[in-house]
Amino acid sequence: MKPITEVAKKAGIPEKYLEPYGRHMAKINLNIRKELGERKGKLILVTATTPTSAGEGKTTNSIGLSMSLNALGKNAVVTLREPSLGPVFGIKGGAAGGGKSEVHPFEKINLLFTGDFPAISAAHNLLSAMLDNHVNRGNEAGIDPRRVYWTRTIDMNDRALRKVVVGLGGKDNGFPREDSYVITAASEIMAIMALADGYTNLKERLGNILLSRDYDLNEVYAKDINANGAMSVLLRDALKPNLVQTSEGTPALIHIGPFANIAHGTNSIMAIDIALRLFDYVVVEAGFGADLGAEKFMNIVTRAGNLNVDGVVIITSIRALKEQGDDDLKKGLPNLEKHAENIQNFGPSFVVAVNRFPDDTDEEIAEVREFCEKNGWRMEVSEVFAKGSEGGKDMAQAVLDVVGTGKEVNYTYSIDEDLKVKIEKVAKSIYGAKDVRYIDNANGELWSLKKRGHGKLPICMAKTQFSLSDDPSKKGRPEDFTLTVRGADVSAGAGFVIVYTGDVMLMPGLPSEPAAEEMDIDADGNISGVF
Repeated sequence: MKPITEVAKKAGIPEKYLEPYGRHMAKINLNIRKELGERKGKLILVTATTPTSAGEGKTTNSIGLSMSLNALGKNAVVTLREPSLGPVFGIKGGAAGGGKSEVHPFEKINLLFTGDFPAISAAHNLLSAMLDNHVNRGNEAGIDPRRVYWTRTIDMNDRALRKVVVGLGGKDNGFPREDSYVITAASEIMAIMALADGYTNLKERLGNILLSRDYDLNEVYAKDINANGAMSVLLRDALKPNLVQTSEGTPALIHIGPFANIAHGTNSIMAIDIALRLFDYVVVEAGFGADLGAEKFMNIVTRAGNLNVDGVVIITSIRALKEQGDDDLKKGLPNLEKHAENIQNFGPSFVVAVNRFPDDTDEEIAEVREFCEKNGWRMEVSEVFAKGSEGGKDMAQAVLDVVGTGKEVNYTYSIDEDLKVKIEKVAKSIYGAKDVRYIDNANGELWSLKKRGHGKLPICMAKTQFSLSDDPSKKGRPEDFTLTVRGADVSAGAGFVIVYTGDVMLMPGLPSEPAAEEMDIDADGNISGVF
């Protein structure tokens, strides 16, 4: 690895704005934006088809694409989300790429990195503590303990914390009440950090976090108990994007990490904005398939960050398409077709990239190519895992050929439309649903959100990543299905309404054989087992 000062110099970052965290990592002071010019870069979004449980190599290919663009003589950077400890110690592994297409220092990035996730967890739990303390110390805001919406958080898969009781032990320990934990990647503060465009906006968004209702059913916000100032203090350094390097020493920005199945699934607007001012081509990865991360990037992130998308790469793999076709590649191709149609409808031009694995045959690659050509889509094979930038030059050249040839983002819905209209438009046009049904108290919750003034917000769908539908067992391109909405909530600080479908949970659990069991450290402090 190169010293981070060399990486910063290559990126055009003056040393006075660099805040090193050791030899190979640094934060970028936000004041750099006052010195940099206007945004000049082209934004390239990397999405995917429906993934397997191990993912489809979006991060690996995002990193590889940036390296390949640089190898072709372009000035490019990749902007990624930070890994959550839940997947790292669970089943999916880290989010720092793989093979010859990684970001480094690999283990540090996949573990606690520069402390952004701990800071977000601390700010979240500070608000929890201040809420309960406010109730215990006189409750001037009139918080009704039976109507508290704010949770607690931990960045770990821990199913035992999904439902808890707090405040036991008598009056000195507060009011007993039911509570819950969400994984840090699902915290509203994580989403706020990804969407804030500076410290003033961060403080405002934190103040708008909805905590509870009072006894007269009025809403109580974080600003009503004077919590947003202290939370902003905890998050000051965490709002600064992190600079690291790829396997080939090119710059990479990694910052913030909301999941895409339960949040909006993209790194921070701060990182993207700074990257667009420094580089000619900015590669940004959106979580899971085009039905999740890409949909939310188009409908939520571009609105919040005043961004346009200049080109898209849809990552797929033979193994993913086979899984969607019950081990039949041909039957899985309609899944690719639907994701491609979704991107086509959003407007930007796109390239399909097949992430090649060693057991993929030439015949299988040819079958996917023939399918893409028949539909008029550009397709290239990516081998960045095995070959680094050399294995991604065809993909990179294809991206250069299509960037800027499409249209501006065409939103799925208008902000002014009714919440149910927004839900039904996403369900039908993005997922391919025939209808939407509302169960439990979903109708009442949506009515209440509208009545309370939250009806003009974008929607953030919480949905399984393993199917275009809300049922993970429905493979390929499901049709004639009904999407089931089981509830809705508002993240007023983040600025969107969360719509819950299927059985997506905000606190995952560890698998029967977690990756953590294979991790170790030797006498010299060398780590093994992190992947």
